[in-house]
Amino acid sequence: MHERFRAFSFVDRITSIRPGVRIRGKYAIPSAVEAFPSSLVAEAVGQLAAWAAMSAVGFERRPFVAGLAGSIELLAPVRPGQELEMTVELESVDAEAAAAVDGSPVLRLHNCVGPMLPQEDYDDPRLLRDRFELLCGPGAAPGGFGGVPTLPLRYVGGETGQCARAQLQVPASAPFFADHFPRRPVFPGSLLMHENMQLAALLATEIPVPTDHPRWVLQTVSNLKLRAFIPPGATLELAAKVTEQSVDSAAVAVETRMGGRVGGGARVLLVPEKPS
Repeated sequence: MHERFRAFSFVDRITSIRPGVRIRGKYAIPSAVEAFPSSLVAEAVGQLAAWAAMSAVGFERRPFVAGLAGSIELLAPVRPGQELEMTVELESVDAEAAAAVDGSPVLRLHNCVGPMLPQEDYDDPRLLRDRFELLCGPGAAPGGFGGVPTLPLRYVGGETGQCARAQLQVPASAPFFADHFPRRPVFPGSLLMHENMQLAALLATEIPVPTDHPRWVLQTVSNLKLRAFIPPGATLELAAKVTEQSVDSAAVAVETRMGGRVGGGARVLLVPEKPS
């Protein structure tokens, strides 16, 4: 397997495609990894959408499909060893996407939008064409992903039950940069999303839970916006703040700043976990 596609590629096979319109594919989550969070499921369907868009323009440009997302429904967790079955419907650079395991939906993305940028600035078009032919044919050998990298998210304070703040130091080098992207390394938005969700989950442990419910769980991520490309070595300031709360839900706004400027944000909806 080419090193270019080992660390952060989440499509093993394209099972059907109408370039620029619809694409279906699969990804086998390696059984050896400890976890595969919902943010990486979203990354997988975004990558599948990118293959459809890139093939439609001869690999001259590439989309950043997850730059804006209207909403992401977190329907069920996935486990190492399972196989994702993904479907993406595209209209221009808008996309509706879903992932399922054994026919049961685990995640849906709505109204994902991203600009089409010059491929040459980020990757080698020839390598991508070769990879696309492989995915549309016999498929790629599974098992390249080594697991979610450990990132130094440092809690720096806040107000109990109302807000939480943390600092994240993006590594200066990491295996995923070879895949994202070879000619211009960018910290993956899905990993940033994962760290934001971790901070929101930490804040959720401080919010009083309705009677007879064990805890809050993340249900939906909406108004997701990634406003800047984050380079290796960047220092990020993350914040999560409760904006609304009722007996059956809590809304948390998450925000990322880089050098004092807003680099991204989203709204997270928490709901009480049903008693088992």
